[in-house]
Amino acid sequence: MPTSLDQVDRFVAAQSYPIEVIVVNNNSRDATPQIAQDFAAAHSYARVLHQPRQGKGAAVQMGMLNGTGDYLFICDADFSMPVEEIGKFMPPAVDSYDVAIASREVAGARRVDEPQYRHLMGRVFNLIVRILAIPNIQDTQCGFKVFRRDVARDVFSLQTIDGWGFDVEVLFIALKHGCKLIEVPITWYYRPQSRISPLKDSINMVLEVLKVRRNGWRGVYDRKK
Repeated sequence: MPTSLDQVDRFVAAQSYPIEVIVVNNNSRDATPQIAQDFAAAHSYARVLHQPRQGKGAAVQMGMLNGTGDYLFICDADFSMPVEEIGKFMPPAVDSYDVAIASREVAGARRVDEPQYRHLMGRVFNLIVRILAIPNIQDTQCGFKVFRRDVARDVFSLQTIDGWGFDVEVLFIALKHGCKLIEVPITWYYRPQSRISPLKDSINMVLEVLKVRRNGWRGVYDRKK
């Protein structure tokens, strides 16, 4: 966290537009909450939220529903995508979209140091996602995505999944609501300290994709009257 926050601070200082940074603490048992609070106390653009519900999806949902910028960007705390690449998602580099997602699969993307078995697992999961929920997206699980604020309010208010499968759910909702989505190629660095359990979390994610498909049939993601 200290390394990532230092990178964020340098990035913010180099930009000409105002930036808000939200750190969502999701029941961390280590020094993460204190590190984040100390950083926020020293940097007026940063604030810390605490999500008692367990799960990455729950943490991201809280951050996105509390963001105030015109564009709300989700970032994994380890910055496996260099923070400088955020510029690839912002106007004028790209424009006229509702959702832009980082992709490790489209032309121009590059993976660094990823074990072959992890890549294979990802491709198998993506095949399942394309068959069951989202036909045309090559990489739903990369942890870097940007939503226009009004779109984020619409989409994340309908999110039901707190676990790893939330990525598929929010993209499914966005596409169901007619949003324009683009994939942006990035350079991505494998971080071996990832907390994903290859077998257990993969099974849970497939079950969550099935839940997304079922919710879609049942009208759970229809806009509220």
